[in-house]
Amino acid sequence: MAPEVSLRVDAGSSLIETMVATALLLVVIGGLGSMGVVGLLSSENQGHLAARTTEYAQDKMEQLLVLAWGDVSSDTRVFPAAAAGGTGLAIGGSANPDAPVAGYADYLDKSGTLISVAGGGVPSGWFYKRVWVVTSPQANLKQIEVTVTVESSLGRTAPPRSTVTALKTFPF
Repeated sequence: MAPEVSLRVDAGSSLIETMVATALLLVVIGGLGSMGVVGLLSSENQGHLAARTTEYAQDKMEQLLVLAWGDVSSDTRVFPAAAAGGTGLAIGGSANPDAPVAGYADYLDKSGTLISVAGGGVPSGWFYKRVWVVTSPQANLKQIEVTVTVESSLGRTAPPRSTVTALKTFPF
């Protein structure tokens, strides 16, 4: 009789091989995860928030452009605009969100709803700030500039800011 020969089949992975493969996977996933965070921050700041600032600047610009040329009393800090109590298209204001001029600034909450404050102060809970300036570079021409900024953004980037400019002439 011939001696029995046993053939050993290696049909699995050892614990060490599994641990090495897991460690490599974790390194790859960690690198991709940080790219995901950068993508998320960029999408929120430059995608969502920047688009909203542009939209809100356009909304304010439309509200100002429908005013009559000589209107210097409509209050566009409320919607719909009140017939009195505001600055209308009077020359003045500021395009700098860090230095808003009374009567030429309004505030929106996170969902874009206009926040009204008696006395025209800075309301609590604002997320978007809109400021505008009306100038007259020459006779029968008004330039309107609306700037919208966000209170804060994600990460260490500057909050998004959008500016829209239009000209209004008289007579049409």
